[in-house]
Amino acid sequence: MNAPIESWIQEVRRRLASPPPRRMPASDARQAAVLVPLYVAQGELWTLLTRRAETLPQHRGQVAFPGGGRETGEDLWGAALRESEEEIGLAAAAVLRLGELDEVGTPSGFRIVPCVGAIPATFAARPNPGEIEEVFAAPITALANPRTVEDREVLINGQRRTLRIYHVGRHLVWGVTARIVQSLLLRLGIEGAEHYRV
Repeated sequence: MNAPIESWIQEVRRRLASPPPRRMPASDARQAAVLVPLYVAQGELWTLLTRRAETLPQHRGQVAFPGGGRETGEDLWGAALRESEEEIGLAAAAVLRLGELDEVGTPSGFRIVPCVGAIPATFAARPNPGEIEEVFAAPITALANPRTVEDREVLINGQRRTLRIYHVGRHLVWGVTARIVQSLLLRLGIEGAEHYRV
């Protein structure tokens, strides 16, 4: 039996609130925010991801949550919501704030706060072709399935590192976005083989 909508929203809010999300030490890195959209369809929790346009100067072709840099006078939720509207046509009024995840840094000099919000299951994305190549949905159970997760050793600037990669259909989710996904799964209590059904 499917849980009422209020039930999953309250549960996600509770899990995001305690312990409080970690923040990075003060630095000169540019502040940014992304929206981690969640919705329920077919009795399951889903999220939306984007594939960035190949013409962008940074992170071209990479899978990411909608978002970007904070503008002057704007708070982080404001940045996440404005960018989501610009990139995928998601109106700010359609997003119910659930909480935030741990702040993450990028090699390109950003510090990103992931803002988690509930969106309507009926939302139809309208990708901005100048920024977004594609918008696609991923069930949280698929992201939590160990058969779709790969830890790959790579050489970056002469140092050997292990990258977490999530395989979502024909897409590879890696880098900062993979770290945000992993943080979300940990917060929901489903990192690994466990499934989160509503």
